[in-house]
Amino acid sequence: MRSFKDLVTDFGNHFAVRHFPEQPSSLYEPNEYFLSWGGKRIRPVMCLMGNELFDEIHADTWQLATAIELFHNFTLIHDDIMDQAPLRRGMETVHIRYGESTALLAGDVMLIRAYEYLNKINPQYLHRILSLFNTTAREVCEGQQLDMDFEKMESVSLDAYIQMISLKTSVLLAASLEMGAIIGGASEGNCRHLYDFGKNLGIAFQVQDDYLDAFGDPEKFGKDVGGDIRQNKKTFLLLHALEVATPDQRKELEKLMQQNPADKVERILAIFRDCNIDEWAKSLKDKYLQTALAHLDAIAVRSVRKEPLQELANFLIQREY
Repeated sequence: MRSFKDLVTDFGNHFAVRHFPEQPSSLYEPNEYFLSWGGKRIRPVMCLMGNELFDEIHADTWQLATAIELFHNFTLIHDDIMDQAPLRRGMETVHIRYGESTALLAGDVMLIRAYEYLNKINPQYLHRILSLFNTTAREVCEGQQLDMDFEKMESVSLDAYIQMISLKTSVLLAASLEMGAIIGGASEGNCRHLYDFGKNLGIAFQVQDDYLDAFGDPEKFGKDVGGDIRQNKKTFLLLHALEVATPDQRKELEKLMQQNPADKVERILAIFRDCNIDEWAKSLKDKYLQTALAHLDAIAVRSVRKEPLQELANFLIQREY
């Protein structure tokens, strides 16, 4: 059994090839440019881990993991266009460097390339893989639309936000694990527990991400904290604060979000602390993490085979960056 870090290295070496033709370069170079930045590779590596939980990693799983990583990058290119983001990982985004029309086409062809890799796997489980892949792709689009809808809404419930995060972020993590498990020969019951492990882990991961953006150490987090607060993003923290704040605190929060003063981040963080939002977020994260680990524990394989996934869960949730 290989660790997450070892598999990240192995997949990085496997993925470090040219995935697109040379011509027309105006279409394909933007994708090669985008893919050259690297990334955490969490989703494809979770696919490999889902396979290795039940069997030796099959050659088809590398094709599937490649498809998953290309699909994820397709969503990032289109997300950057929708968010009008100038930078990603410190680099010019594709639509800024090459124009929006080219970026749209580059994202489209990235998705098509993902399906070409899927088409290389063994037909005996291709139908199940395609069904789950397509369902997940649709759900990711639904989650992105809900995220955009929420930006225009005055109030969003915590349950609605969790549903959005599940669709936008968690289902791809969950499906990556399950698709790898399908190739590994896992039973339906084991597949379901593994999917639920990934889905709950994804929600805990997002809670930790929201927490770090507000309360993280800038030197460890790698960027200034408070970015979500400056943009009035409806995060777990803000939604709960609006629920539990006193009338005066809620009025102050709404005023700060509308007026955007220079000390906005500091003043909102003070309200968060007064409402114990930091401690609440830790408890919520732990709730979803423990649910995830309970599903992992229920999978009918030897405990030693689960250790890399337990280590991954702890790494993702306890990270400080």
